[in-house]
Amino acid sequence: MSLARLRTRGVTAAVLIALAATTLAAADAGAADRAAAAPQTRQIASSVLGTDYKVTLTALRSADDEYAASVRLQVYTQANGAWKESDRVTVGDVDGWFWYPLTGKGAVCQFSTAGTEPAPIAVSLLLTPSLGCSEPTHLVLRQGRVYAA
Repeated sequence: MSLARLRTRGVTAAVLIALAATTLAAADAGAADRAAAAPQTRQIASSVLGTDYKVTLTALRSADDEYAASVRLQVYTQANGAWKESDRVTVGDVDGWFWYPLTGKGAVCQFSTAGTEPAPIAVSLLLTPSLGCSEPTHLVLRQGRVYAA
């Protein structure tokens, strides 16, 4: 094999390796961007009301402040054997909670629901260990929708 041919193969191999590295770096950057864009979430409570409704509380970490969080209450109804979201509301203010107490032990001070129609819902969450729990937020679930009580 000639020296020129070996050089050509070497250059081709180097170009292919560089292209593969660039592609992998771009894929990693895209995955990192998607991870940064999606807020970190953690379900902190859930309740199933008979076969009609499922109610969940989820903490959503703030994109602007690593210590802040919001709380989302979601209602699901049964449809064709699967749970389908029928409503969602924010409990308290957007980014009005602290992420670490909200996702730690004892975060849910009160989460009560009832299988009646309309169904009362009460939510009280830990503000901080030193401040204690929030005042309860009272809501009512009526035909798959959440309303202030």
